[in-house]
Amino acid sequence: MLSRLTRPKAVAVCAVPVVALLAVAVFAPLPFSLTQPGITANVLGENKGDPVITITGASTRETTGQLRMTTIEATGPDASIGLGDLLDAWFRTDQAVMPRDSVYPSGDSVKEIEQHNEAAMRESQDTATDAALSYLGEKNDIKVTLKLADVGGPSAGLLFSLGIVDKLDGDGSGGDLTGGRNIAGTGTIDADGKVGAVGGVALKTQAARRDGATVFLVPKAECSDARTELPKGLRLIPVTTLKGAVESLVALEKGTGSVPSC
Repeated sequence: MLSRLTRPKAVAVCAVPVVALLAVAVFAPLPFSLTQPGITANVLGENKGDPVITITGASTRETTGQLRMTTIEATGPDASIGLGDLLDAWFRTDQAVMPRDSVYPSGDSVKEIEQHNEAAMRESQDTATDAALSYLGEKNDIKVTLKLADVGGPSAGLLFSLGIVDKLDGDGSGGDLTGGRNIAGTGTIDADGKVGAVGGVALKTQAARRDGATVFLVPKAECSDARTELPKGLRLIPVTTLKGAVESLVALEKGTGSVPSC
């Protein structure tokens, strides 16, 4: 049929389905989430009036400095994201486009997703406690309660563990693990103290610097992502284990030994 038409008419006929597809792409919801820097919280302090870390069964230290866990904020799992939204976010440094399934469990309702994130946070807190007490060789009669409102998921594990270590032992010789600095970071942790990747680190570094951090602990596997759009004045320290993170912070505080970098 197209061979019998003049070229302008043939092009016009071909353009009809193309325009239709573009219209669908622009207005149809797409399986992505838009993310941006979220809140940070000092695990050594209070959150909404409650201590983030409460320890009973052992004496604790008065600490200075901050250990700030970081988050990203994402559009809701039921949000309608179109092509225009994605193109806008693509060219911004304070937003990122992520597959929705990487942010939210696929197929779950909003309520189920909230329950999933809350459960992941509780499990992360328990594991962080186990990792910290195991690292310190502490007895089982120590009880640690972690409380952080409105935050879900497992990515605060490393910072929870470091907060427990700082409150119980500091740098091991009477000083603060933070050296009085505002230190932020992210990373999951298992009971053996191994640090895992989390995603969204480029946005988390922005949140950390916005809230005054000068040092950022990042899972080593995500160093390259963390260097993307790294805010000025923020130093990256890669970590793979809780022990390594503590040693790096002690070296930074005392000015002795080597401090790894990305």
